[in-house]
Amino acid sequence: MKIEKIDLYHISQQLVSPFRTSFGVQEQRDCLILALHSEGLTGWGECVATNDPGYCYETVQTARHILTDFLIPAVLGQQLAKPADLLPLLAPVRGHPLAKAALDQAVWDVAAQREGVSLAQLLARPYAEGPRDRVKVGVSVGIQPSIKATIQVIEGYVAQGYGRIKLKIKPGIDVELAQAVRQAFPDLLLMLDANSAYTLADAPTLQRMDDLDLLMIEQPLAYDDIHQHGQLRPLLQTPLCLDESITSLAQAELARDLQACDIINVKPGRVGGWTVARQIHDLGRKAGLGLWVGGMLETGIGRAGQLALAALPGFTLPGDISATERYYVPDITAPFYLNREDSTISVPADPGLGVEVDWGQLTAVTRHKASFRA
Repeated sequence: MKIEKIDLYHISQQLVSPFRTSFGVQEQRDCLILALHSEGLTGWGECVATNDPGYCYETVQTARHILTDFLIPAVLGQQLAKPADLLPLLAPVRGHPLAKAALDQAVWDVAAQREGVSLAQLLARPYAEGPRDRVKVGVSVGIQPSIKATIQVIEGYVAQGYGRIKLKIKPGIDVELAQAVRQAFPDLLLMLDANSAYTLADAPTLQRMDDLDLLMIEQPLAYDDIHQHGQLRPLLQTPLCLDESITSLAQAELARDLQACDIINVKPGRVGGWTVARQIHDLGRKAGLGLWVGGMLETGIGRAGQLALAALPGFTLPGDISATERYYVPDITAPFYLNREDSTISVPADPGLGVEVDWGQLTAVTRHKASFRA
């Protein structure tokens, strides 16, 4: 494929409801949408960098700068035989995986369209098993004003058909909350997400939740730490999951070697795209690690890519890929719906990402557009 033109959209959308984590409250989300044009086809990518550097150092503004001034000029006019050929072109820019992932997703979209297969089918080519038609999903519940309010929110999601809940916690809003939720929902698949809010000295607090039959506790320690997670893991009975720490294949290899986790949350944006995400999938599967696909409040473009990745055989735990109505009404693509009977979302089967962009809605939420030609 020859990369002939790229359109970059800076969009802003209001979330259906505020989302509170240990590092703040989000009510509105900006992101970058990228359209890559190649030989009559258009591939779509989403850069999940958002308004502030709370999750990682990248923001919409920094990603826009890196894409505009470095990454897009590096790829315009280039001929790619396969999606992995993109990585050497982006390598001179250190870091900035969220920006790189937008280009990677768009290239994978075009590659799948060229072959007349879905992105899930193209990603699954190396494996004996084909991609799943549906993937198990759950919903992430932000920090609420009270325990009672948290239980009410969970009740609503369970009534909608969600079979797994991820509960955000932070120091002071943890043990009592988790105990109350487990008492209210004794059979629910339940996990906790600390978003790096604890230290190794807080191990006794985390141990107090070992008897709650949790699916996992995610990233309790520093966002860039692997070593101390390796020290914490033997102290807990609850499976330990790494998220923010896994920014590359090398970091996943380090976590494996240090036995720092039982589970990896694979966010394709956080690791630089679908090429690297599949490499981490292969590593984790071989090492016997649990794997699931995390979310970053994506639009339908990013959500379609998440679903294609989560359809691979090694992703056996429910992902953070909730239905569209959880985030945006309307979205910039047709909505994704929850299959209530089994807490799944169907994987797009049409060529490429398998989504159609709503041009009217994309225009309505676009704050800035720039076009780049070879």
